[in-house]
Amino acid sequence: MSRPGTPGGQPGPQRTTDGASATSEPARAYAELTAGNRRFVSGAPRHPNQDAGHRAAVADGQHPFAVIVGCSDSRLAAEIIFDRGLGDLFVVRTAGHTAGPEVLGSVEYAVTVLGTPLVVVLGHDSCGAVQAARESAATGAQPSGHLRAVVDAVLPSLRRAEAEGVDDIDGIVDIHIAQTVETLLGQSPVLAEAVAQGRCAVVGVSYRLAAGVVRPVTAVPSGLASLDVPNAATDPAAA
Repeated sequence: MSRPGTPGGQPGPQRTTDGASATSEPARAYAELTAGNRRFVSGAPRHPNQDAGHRAAVADGQHPFAVIVGCSDSRLAAEIIFDRGLGDLFVVRTAGHTAGPEVLGSVEYAVTVLGTPLVVVLGHDSCGAVQAARESAATGAQPSGHLRAVVDAVLPSLRRAEAEGVDDIDGIVDIHIAQTVETLLGQSPVLAEAVAQGRCAVVGVSYRLAAGVVRPVTAVPSGLASLDVPNAATDPAAA
């Protein structure tokens, strides 16, 4: 990991050290991601911060405006679907966005050392990790090697879905996204404190592979809820 950058030292949502306005930083970061996803869905991406000049500008430090805890699925490239560039996003990816100690430590680094004001758990429809866990639970067959760790990490979400009467794969995926959000906040006092102080927000979202649209899954914190987020009801691209 590179050295932290200087606040305000790279494009993206304006960063501030003023206490009164610092609480709006998560909202600005969320709005930036939303705007980028809309550009991607509409086929008019700007590809910001991807030129040689910017590459040189961020070589000595980073100040990303959002952490993306995403699934490793090859179709879920965060910088592409949010139309961002070098230094914008601090991306942590595992199969099924499972959140073990290394993931928690990476998120804490971004929030506490780099001052990143937003953490987004990014799942997607037809998630293979969730499907593998569902098959394992149904058949009793244990996957081989370290794949078992991924399946074991998803099983609590399957049990929660069963308790709530949810049995379709994408409904289970939504529950798993929410479960990951709760895991991050429940197992990282550092992150929970940052959220309680208004320095950071945590949101769970789901990506639709065919449409390219990202929609919120968990309850969006009040400071972010007023933003115009694309969803199936309001965005023609989500239909």
